Amino acid sequence: MANSQPVLDESLERTMTNIARFLPFLMMLVAGCGKGPPTRGTIGVSVLTLTNPFFKVIADNITAEAAKHGFDVVVVSGDEDVAKQQNQVKDFLVRRVDAIVLCPCDSRSIGPVIQEANAQGVPVFTADIACLSPSAKVVCHIATDNYGGGKQAAKAMIEALGETGGKVVILDFKQAESCLLRVKGFKKVIDAHNSTGRNRLEIVAELPGGGKKDIGYRAAEDALQTHPDLAGIFAINDPSALGARAALEKAGKARQVKIIGFDGQPEGKKAIKNGLIYADPIQFPDKIGAMTVQEIVRYFDGEKVEPRQLIPTALYRQKDGMNDPSLK
Repeated sequence: MANSQPVLDESLERTMTNIARFLPFLMMLVAGCGKGPPTRGTIGVSVLTLTNPFFKVIADNITAEAAKHGFDVVVVSGDEDVAKQQNQVKDFLVRRVDAIVLCPCDSRSIGPVIQEANAQGVPVFTADIACLSPSAKVVCHIATDNYGGGKQAAKAMIEALGETGGKVVILDFKQAESCLLRVKGFKKVIDAHNSTGRNRLEIVAELPGGGKKDIGYRAAEDALQTHPDLAGIFAINDPSALGARAALEKAGKARQVKIIGFDGQPEGKKAIKNGLIYADPIQFPDKIGAMTVQEIVRYFDGEKVEPRQLIPTALYRQKDGMNDPSLK
């Protein structure tokens, strides 16, 4: 019995040594059993605004898709203020995020701060709204095919006005490249239609709709005062279209003027189903958000990333609203 204590001490020492040796591997194993993959980095996201459901969906889907690939996400709202968004990007750089995603508040003015990210080697991606500053480098732009959607909107307007044609007003938002493309596509098809000489559509004004209900309302009021015989309104998104609809109802001209919107937000789809808006080229913000993250992952995996990824719109009319299970 006299020698048993040293033997026990030696055995205990060996056990503790083995535990210490394998402890790091045990910790890694426990970490691997948690939810999701290990963190690969952080993505900073600044959207145009979070008050518009469209951009909220983009942000939510970026967050969800990023989690699948091991990225944390920080989402902020630019609140349609490019100076505020510039400061948000600077904050991202101070926090040393691994990538930045922007829905620019101003397609041109956002350029200098993107250049700051370029100088620090932080990759920048744009979603829905592109950067138009030629000196700023964006890895990939993921968006709706807004030009094609504008063409669909024009076809819907031609269909809505039928054999009579008539005067049309555009409610635009010139700060956003996406909206410029929608108007460009719309005009392209209207011009081609008018060249046939039948049931012409005359674009009599382009007014700032602001992408908001209240601004769309005031713009439509102004349009009706100047053009009491107005036949159609093309609004570059659902909020401005819904604002225009309210102005038409107040003026007693809801049946006279056909509205074509753009987006396919739930409220816009309900308005189409109820005959308040004629049609929308609808977007898929969930796809924009998910695809943005997928391109970020491809970039970090060293794969080739195309500079532009466009998602086609689909024209949504009243019959689509009647058969839409999401509205029931």
